[in-house]
Amino acid sequence: MPEKQCVPSSTYVFKDDDLPYEEEILRNPYSVKHWSRYIDYLKTSKSPNLNIVFERALKELPGSYKLWYQYLCHRRKQLKTRRIDDPLYDDVNNAYERALVFMHKMPRIWMDYCLLMTEQSLITRTRHVFDRALRALPITQHHRIWPLYLDFVKSHDIPETAVRVFRRYLKLAPEDTEDYIEYLILIGRLDEAALKLAHIVNQDDFVSKHGKSNHQLWNELCDLISKNPMRIKSLNVDAIIRGGLRRYTDQLGPLWNSLADYYIRSGLFERARDIYEEAIQTVTTVRDFGQVFDAYAQFEELSLKKRMELAESKPTDDDDIDIELKLARFEDLMERRLLLLNSVLLRQNPHNVQEWHKRVKLYEGQPHEIINTYTEAVQTVQPQLAVGKLHTLWVEFAKFYEVNDQLQDARVVFEKATHVAYMKPEDLASVWCEWAEMEIRHGNCIDALKLMHRATAMPSRKVAYHDDAETVQMRLYKSLKVWSMYADLEESFGTFQTCKAVYDKIIDLKIATPQIIINYGLFLEENNYFEEAFRAYEKGVSLFHWPNVYDIWNTYLTKFLNRYGGSKLERTRDLFEQCLEKCPAKYAKALYLLYAKLEEEHGLSRHAMTVYERATNAVLPEEKFEMFNIYITKAAGIHGVPKTREIYEKAIEVLDDEKTREMCLRFAEMETKLGEIDRARAIYAHCSQICDPRVTANFWQVWKEFEVRHGNEDTVREMLRIKRSVGAMYNTHVDMMTAQIINSTTTNQDAPDAMTLLDSRAAPIEPTQTSALKRNISFVRGVTEGGTTKDGQVINPDELQIDMDDDDDDDDAEAEDDEELPIEKQTIPSKVFGGLKLPEPQENTEEN
Repeated sequence: MPEKQCVPSSTYVFKDDDLPYEEEILRNPYSVKHWSRYIDYLKTSKSPNLNIVFERALKELPGSYKLWYQYLCHRRKQLKTRRIDDPLYDDVNNAYERALVFMHKMPRIWMDYCLLMTEQSLITRTRHVFDRALRALPITQHHRIWPLYLDFVKSHDIPETAVRVFRRYLKLAPEDTEDYIEYLILIGRLDEAALKLAHIVNQDDFVSKHGKSNHQLWNELCDLISKNPMRIKSLNVDAIIRGGLRRYTDQLGPLWNSLADYYIRSGLFERARDIYEEAIQTVTTVRDFGQVFDAYAQFEELSLKKRMELAESKPTDDDDIDIELKLARFEDLMERRLLLLNSVLLRQNPHNVQEWHKRVKLYEGQPHEIINTYTEAVQTVQPQLAVGKLHTLWVEFAKFYEVNDQLQDARVVFEKATHVAYMKPEDLASVWCEWAEMEIRHGNCIDALKLMHRATAMPSRKVAYHDDAETVQMRLYKSLKVWSMYADLEESFGTFQTCKAVYDKIIDLKIATPQIIINYGLFLEENNYFEEAFRAYEKGVSLFHWPNVYDIWNTYLTKFLNRYGGSKLERTRDLFEQCLEKCPAKYAKALYLLYAKLEEEHGLSRHAMTVYERATNAVLPEEKFEMFNIYITKAAGIHGVPKTREIYEKAIEVLDDEKTREMCLRFAEMETKLGEIDRARAIYAHCSQICDPRVTANFWQVWKEFEVRHGNEDTVREMLRIKRSVGAMYNTHVDMMTAQIINSTTTNQDAPDAMTLLDSRAAPIEPTQTSALKRNISFVRGVTEGGTTKDGQVINPDELQIDMDDDDDDDDAEAEDDEELPIEKQTIPSKVFGGLKLPEPQENTEEN
């Protein structure tokens, strides 16, 4: 280049401080380090010679990228406060041009130059710079230039230039097609935008840089072409949207609406209406149907509204006709909604029986449509795929003809229904039963019997009822439903022999139920064939096991007793023994009571007592107490009250604690009434071992009242001693656990000891303090307190004094109590330590 272009016009101002750097430059003119040190010094000192030194350095070292980059950056900083039309911009542009002579492979230099040119708004010149940069740089560096180039062309109103630049750029980066489409939409070139969008939608390997799925791109395309039908001429909109319908079956509603919207905006309203009708007749989901139907209804409503507004503004002769037509269309659409929705559900699953029934109800009052619907339903639904009971369609079809007095047509329907390959024999049995019931309703009882005879006819070979490999027609002969109805019809309209033959056949086929056996027996009994009835019951007993056989045994024994009473006592006993041999405890009570009643009325009393005794062992544990009460009552009535002692003793051994207490109280009361005071006292002592004084205050109150009436000071003292001993026995287990629980939950370190706390809360238990026991659990002290007297006698502050002359004052008797024996040395009769030991009853109870 000429010399005048390399040296700035400003003159060099030499200073004394520059001398060392100048000397180094003279000695090392080709050293970048020395030039950089000189330049850094000048930057620090803000010398006006900086540009001149840069130019001198670049003249010596024109290939130094470091020097060129620093120089250009420094020159750009000088432009920050200058206007765009300042001549200094031309100097900087010239510096960049000179730098690119040597630095044309450096993308950073090109990028800064392009940005500088973009700031100057020199469109053509800037475009040329960008093009030169793309030509000069290798292809691997183009991605640094193109974003600047695209920003430049988009920032100016040069759409044709921008489109051409974008087209060039997409050859390098086709993944940025979406940005091009957005720009085309922005500048209004919708036709080309639709073409590019359709192109990327059809590319299976296209990956959106914005994370959009192919389906989202399809929706954008449909929205674009449907909302701008007049501006898009290069695409077949109908074909594109229908292609989307075939491709995206889970979004049919929006696509159908887009296609209809395209024709609406195109002014083709009848074509849009056809599209809506096609859509609601083809969609298969309720969601898509709802979207299309709402859009269709809105379209019809708006069409009617616009026509009415037009008629008001510009009335013509045809206004009324057009308005009535559009109104009729809108009303017809709204009336068809439920029917159209039902069609959608049937398209989802044409084998849904319930939906076919709903469709028939929607056609109420239209017999031809009902017949066509039933015909279509029975032809469409396949038994293997049916959801619901297929036979109900055939039955309702036949009933429709029956209601309209077309019995012959109904019979034809039933006849066809009997040949359908149902999945279960019960379905075919229901068809036969419904056919027979129809004949009965119209008085054709003989025909109904013939139908049942046909239904129960034996096939050519025997097959298993649950063999799915065989047809239901082959397995129908073992259907209990058909046989049951056959038996009912024979019982009502047939002869005794034919009905008996039906019941016998049911039993022979081994399909009878306990109810069938009972019905058979009742039928024979009604016809006075009592022994035949009993033989039927015997067959039923042999067919079933417990617990299914309980109803048969109960009916059999009841009928047998009613028939013969005690005339065939041995036979009746054999029946009861046979019944009770394997009878579960759950059903034993009623049968034993029936057996005992037989022995009481017709047998021997000792046999009855034996039965009651067996019953107490055979029934459920929760029923034993009730059974013992019945046993005791019967024994007292037959043999007298003294004979019940053994029963009481046995009951006390086998019952649980709660029932044992009640039984002991009753036993003691009975002994008291008999004058056996010692025996009653022994019973109370025995029962006391399972009576915690804190819980069973009632027992101790009853014993106290007994001792007050029948005892003396010694017996009362013994009773109180036993009470304290039992309380101590329960406290040994309960108090320690309660103390541990309280101690573990105590968080205050200064709180008193747990056992001390329990003692402080304890209160002496009086028999009359039943209500207090319900509120607070009081503990009887297990140790003696209070010191001793002078003669060494222990003083117990909890002792009760009992005055025999006054029932309400118990303190005196307690004060004279002897020393307590240790618990381990007491010899109180107990369920724990042995059975109930009672004194022998006195012979003369009246004297006692």
